[in-house]
Amino acid sequence: MTYSNLNVEVRGNPDDPPVLLLHGWGRSLQDLRPLAQALTDACWTHAVDLPGHGASPPPPEPWGVPEHARLLHDYIRTEIQSSTTVVGHSNGGRIALYMTGTPEHASAIDRLALVSPSGVEPNRSWAYHVRSGLVTALKTPVRALPSSLQAPAEDWLRHSLAWRLLGSADYNAQTGVMRTTFVKTVNDHLDEELEHIQVPTLLFWGTEDEAISRRQMERMTAKIDDCGLVELDGADHFGHLDQPETVQAGLRHFLENS
Repeated sequence: MTYSNLNVEVRGNPDDPPVLLLHGWGRSLQDLRPLAQALTDACWTHAVDLPGHGASPPPPEPWGVPEHARLLHDYIRTEIQSSTTVVGHSNGGRIALYMTGTPEHASAIDRLALVSPSGVEPNRSWAYHVRSGLVTALKTPVRALPSSLQAPAEDWLRHSLAWRLLGSADYNAQTGVMRTTFVKTVNDHLDEELEHIQVPTLLFWGTEDEAISRRQMERMTAKIDDCGLVELDGADHFGHLDQPETVQAGLRHFLENS
């Protein structure tokens, strides 16, 4: 898969500063279209459907964050042809943080503006650890089978009722290559990469966000040198949709003054 397979909406004047917009897991560029439209008068915006989302095809095999980063870096290098600001939500923010904190990709990004970005490992509840233990117990007899039988047995297990009951809603919503891509992506935590981010960074976080905790956001702001946090009182995980005017105004101020 190459960047040419991606569905991208491009708006604005190529002579204006570029902005790449990345949506969250299970979503599409439609979530970020209002932000892109609000910036069109001053920015050259590129809103992307990530692989397996919206109108973009899935990757040819299970991908993690590094594969997504390489694809997007290729897009920036070829289509934008300069470093860019990245606006990312949730998993889109995770990919942007990884790129900016990785020497291979850091030159492609000059600023970050992220809404409830993933990437910091959450505190796990007792229920999570119980489910994790049950998953391990289900996998153990499969791994004891001869190698020729392991693949079909694992496929059967992944489609079993017990497995679906243990999976999250996001996991169960996926099929095929995207289910394994989800597992590889959400289990990629970025504490090391955060310490290497050297670009101006603005974070937005809703105080009612149940997916990303205050502790995770505070860890990001502590690890990233040049980082500010805007709290959206009463907003949930989709702060850019709950309080679009506030996010748009904050983002525009950041772009004009950072």
